[in-house]
Amino acid sequence: MKRTISYPDDLGYHLKKEEMKLKIGVMGSASGKLPREHRRLAFELGRVIAEEGCITITGACPGLPLEAARGASGAGGLVIGISPGLSEWEHVNKYHSPVQHHDVLIFTGSGLMGREVVNIRSSDIVIIVGGRSGTLGEFSIAYDEGKLIGVLQGTGGITSEIRDIIDIIKKKTGAKVIYNADPRKLVRELIVYYRREHYKRPSVHHA
Repeated sequence: MKRTISYPDDLGYHLKKEEMKLKIGVMGSASGKLPREHRRLAFELGRVIAEEGCITITGACPGLPLEAARGASGAGGLVIGISPGLSEWEHVNKYHSPVQHHDVLIFTGSGLMGREVVNIRSSDIVIIVGGRSGTLGEFSIAYDEGKLIGVLQGTGGITSEIRDIIDIIKKKTGAKVIYNADPRKLVRELIVYYRREHYKRPSVHHA
């Protein structure tokens, strides 16, 4: 059920509207050796996102994002994939990416790197799972644009290095990063923080 929220208009009147579902982007390893436990955590992450009434967004790629899509779909959630291709044929045959477990594919025609900006900007919250260079690029965009970011600890890859990366960056962007190894606790903490504070980002919120 959607909540009704109140917000001031330009004249100071308080208007009411139904709160939209939050869109949570899951960004992570699409290839390479993916341990069974990491796949399980990604699947659980997607399931929790759906159970919390949120929409799952992925890069419509294989690997850990697909596990999250599978978990969300199995729990009855809506899953949107941001494809690098121009069409379903190109998505499948050029980029060797899946269509299963996604309700909607958005064809950007922007290639693997180009679609990352659409991925991030389409998401209210971004969660990093495992990840290598492509996921690092997605994290960088999300951080630079002041997103609320979750890091699913215990999934290897860049999730083990993000604290150090942030220390090196030393840049205030309005981004907020929350860490947890439990998918359910992570998603719930992110949702609470977003609705309480981060929806104002980035002009009002400061990390």
